[in-house]
Amino acid sequence: MPAQSLKKAAVKQAPALPHVDDAKIDFDTIEAFFFAYRDFVSDPDAILEKLGYGRAHHRVVYFVCRNPGMTVADLLDTLQITKQSLARVLKQLIDDGYIRQMAGPEDRRQRRLYPTLTGRELALALSDPQSRRIARALEGMSTEARTCVLEFLARMRDAEKTGAE
Repeated sequence: MPAQSLKKAAVKQAPALPHVDDAKIDFDTIEAFFFAYRDFVSDPDAILEKLGYGRAHHRVVYFVCRNPGMTVADLLDTLQITKQSLARVLKQLIDDGYIRQMAGPEDRRQRRLYPTLTGRELALALSDPQSRRIARALEGMSTEARTCVLEFLARMRDAEKTGAE
């Protein structure tokens, strides 16, 4: 095959993209989200980096601490990730003593997840700076405004995954 044909074969074919009127894009809100998310995760990221962990570890520790005894299947459903992705992260957290896995009381094949004391401390250490950031952002806002913030965030979630319409 000639070199020119190899180059063309190696180029990834982009899918057909719809025409979008850029006047309808809310660039200001999108940028606000990018910057808010960057800063929201920056403090936990610094802690996680020292442990050799990433954001996937944070999510697992967070949800296991919020829902002690949840099953692996429940966690997969919550995080919307593959078994393979979870298995690697979960194994590290179990091996490092942050999470323990126990057989279910009725079904021994069921795997239930619990934070260890160290796991709970890690979850709190990761959540504390985020909670303080949220408190600062909401400071001085009325109860109604705070309710609107929560409603807005709930509406941002994928309606198919949350059952919202």
